[in-house]
Amino acid sequence: MSGSQVKHDYDLRLLAPFLVHALMFQVVTGLTRVTTSYRAIEMDVSYIWYGAINSGYALLPIFLAISLGRYIDRGNDSHSIWIGSGFQLVANLGFWLWPVTAWSLTLYSVIAGIGHLFTMAGHQALTLRCAGPVSREGVFGWYMVVLSVGQMIAPGLISWVAGAARIPPTGVLFALAMAMSLGTLAIAFTMRPRQRLAGDAKDKPMVPLADILGVPGLIAVIMASVMTVASMDLAVIYLPLLGAERHIDAGNIGMILMVRAIASIFSRVFYGPMLRIAGRAQLTFWSMSIATLGYALIGLPLSLGWLYVAAVLIGFGLGLAVTVCLSNVVNLAPVDARGTAMTIRLTGNRMGQFLIPFAGSLIAGVSGVGGVFLVIAFCLFGTGAAVKRVMVR
Repeated sequence: MSGSQVKHDYDLRLLAPFLVHALMFQVVTGLTRVTTSYRAIEMDVSYIWYGAINSGYALLPIFLAISLGRYIDRGNDSHSIWIGSGFQLVANLGFWLWPVTAWSLTLYSVIAGIGHLFTMAGHQALTLRCAGPVSREGVFGWYMVVLSVGQMIAPGLISWVAGAARIPPTGVLFALAMAMSLGTLAIAFTMRPRQRLAGDAKDKPMVPLADILGVPGLIAVIMASVMTVASMDLAVIYLPLLGAERHIDAGNIGMILMVRAIASIFSRVFYGPMLRIAGRAQLTFWSMSIATLGYALIGLPLSLGWLYVAAVLIGFGLGLAVTVCLSNVVNLAPVDARGTAMTIRLTGNRMGQFLIPFAGSLIAGVSGVGGVFLVIAFCLFGTGAAVKRVMVR
């Protein structure tokens, strides 16, 4: 294959707005999630309400994901991104104007969660259209790096706005998230829809769910994905609460989250070579084990410096683990059912994001917030060990 063929394998007119949108969407999501946690702390809600507000983010998407996957498999990846960006704007408008009760925070979290589901499912399907077979893994790698950059920028903004305050000015941060949501929606509409062709997925019978789940190794990958994504989400949710419990200011919490994101970027840049050297099973196990150590350090009553060490371990470990799990789903799923397979994965992720924060709130009420992180560490290691046993390589 000639060098010119490889060079022109990217669809730059689609790739450029796609990556910009993914970056901005991730920044807004990070701002919203962390600021919601601080707003709940500001309102002095109970641990139960704290868990309920954050669990609401995943509640309705649990029931929508499979239908969304079928919708995307019929060529509606861009439309899904348009819808998700619109939901994100509505949620942030509510957070900015009416964040007055625990019930309202829960409602906006539900709306934001629906927006996140539609957008992320659309993003993952769109990676398959941004390049031909030669450069597709490259697009996937850049997409995951961009997500990490967004996860770095959001806490950096929070740290900058908060300064030395224990709780940042939530109204300012919600206003910033709402303004950025407008830009995100505008960019979404620049991503052209997929061209409909004769014999397209919309003209074919859908692959049965039983056939998709029957693909060897797919369920194991989905279970690993559930634990890794839920663990990453819990760090965003419970670090602000840990900071309040241990008298750590919001600036340091934002910096810890930013360090975690930088470590994720570093690990994802070298994802390809690591995958070739270690293989999928070993990379999954060792990356989850590294993250396990990080969560254990956070759970222990150690000094502030150790939290930064933990952030590096978590960012590096989960950066690899989340990437390899998503890549496995794309590779294992039937070609005509990739959208459905990815939304099955997202369904599992959302179930974890719904159940684990709620369970975490119960644990925090008994053992303090550190106990939540110790439980995460135990679950991560157990899941990683199980995947290593069942995966072929």
